[in-house]
Amino acid sequence: MKPAPFGYLRPESVAEACEALARHGEEARILAGGQSLGAMLNMRLVRPALLVDINRLDTLSKIEVTNEAVITGAMVRQADALADARIRNNVPLLSMALPHVGHYQTRNRGTLGGSVAHADPSAEIPLVLATLGGEVELKSARRTRRVRAGDFFRSALVTARAPEEVITELHWPAAAQRTRYAFEEFSVRGGDYAIVAVACALDEERRSVRFGFGGCGEAPQVVELGYDSEAIAQIAADAAGKIECRADLQASTAYRRNLAVVLARRVLTAASMRQAVSA
Repeated sequence: MKPAPFGYLRPESVAEACEALARHGEEARILAGGQSLGAMLNMRLVRPALLVDINRLDTLSKIEVTNEAVITGAMVRQADALADARIRNNVPLLSMALPHVGHYQTRNRGTLGGSVAHADPSAEIPLVLATLGGEVELKSARRTRRVRAGDFFRSALVTARAPEEVITELHWPAAAQRTRYAFEEFSVRGGDYAIVAVACALDEERRSVRFGFGGCGEAPQVVELGYDSEAIAQIAADAAGKIECRADLQASTAYRRNLAVVLARRVLTAASMRQAVSA
């Protein structure tokens, strides 16, 4: 199939994009990498009156490191983020997850902001942002606001972004001292959607561990528990027991929960053996 007819706008500034979204509201769609939207257009799952192409907005392709966070523009390509030493050194969990995102061909076009905006329940980038407690910056013609990832992802393909808003930045908390990270997922084939994905941040100083579970429910789910090196299997089971699991054509609820236990145990074991970010 081919897309239904639509208007096309390639704005020269974020302000121009916001003005177009304010005029057209829910009838407009933003085109970033297009790796998900393109397929949805072709299958006519979405039929926008206007497509707002933000690929020329270079201001949305920045990567900035501060004392507390790494700030990535919404248009940072996934392949560029994977190759960037600033992200690798300061947000190692994102670097661990990015090789699992689609295939290298799609990562060349796919963007960090586009993945967050799409909010697929199995997507790795939203999962990492939620696990780390990151934030999403949104801009409209009226205001700029920041929303915590835990509040941004509401359900499958549903977020807190209003129709007149564009995602401009993602704020990734910088790796904390004496914190170790790990990521693992299971899919039928490499590059397929994860049946279950689990991210882990082990804080040695606070003796706590944060798990992020993707693919299990309708949005990323984060569980924080106390850490005991002698009770890894029990901690993994307890964490997986606190999340919601859905059933679909790929897996039953029971299968997903069991897989969540297995992967949680693996990532916690890997994190406990990995060198901490900073002594």
